[in-house]
Amino acid sequence: MNTPPASHDSRLAALATPLFGSRAIRFIAMLGLCAAYLQGGLNKLTDFGAALGEMQHFGLAPAALFAVLVIALELGASAMILAGWMRWLGALALAGFTLLATGLALRFWELPAGQERFMAANAFFEHLGLIGGFLLLAWLDLQERSAERQHKETTP
Repeated sequence: MNTPPASHDSRLAALATPLFGSRAIRFIAMLGLCAAYLQGGLNKLTDFGAALGEMQHFGLAPAALFAVLVIALELGASAMILAGWMRWLGALALAGFTLLATGLALRFWELPAGQERFMAANAFFEHLGLIGGFLLLAWLDLQERSAERQHKETTP
């Protein structure tokens, strides 16, 4: 495999860092990662009847309890991520929720071959990508916190 010399990589990274290393881009990235959960939580909150119907559709009972828990998780974990308060925990919570919800709602392997199965399979793997994004966010946040702790311990 032919890899570019480190100097080319370093120069390209130096050009990209001011934009892609900025706090604004980081926030936009986290907002994008949380967008579906913010939208879902707000929709469920403003149309609780539809939220109940969704819980019933997936066989979750008592539907009202599950709807409240899902709303709290989607909005609460998203707020944790965006505010930076225990970001790693909010990211892990949404990763776990997404894994459970994906296994419950997108069981493409049970569908007959055709367009519906194809679309469900695509959505399933897109959700795995979201899970990966949340795991990466949790890892990065924990790494950052560890570096901050080490810096405080070594700085007089």
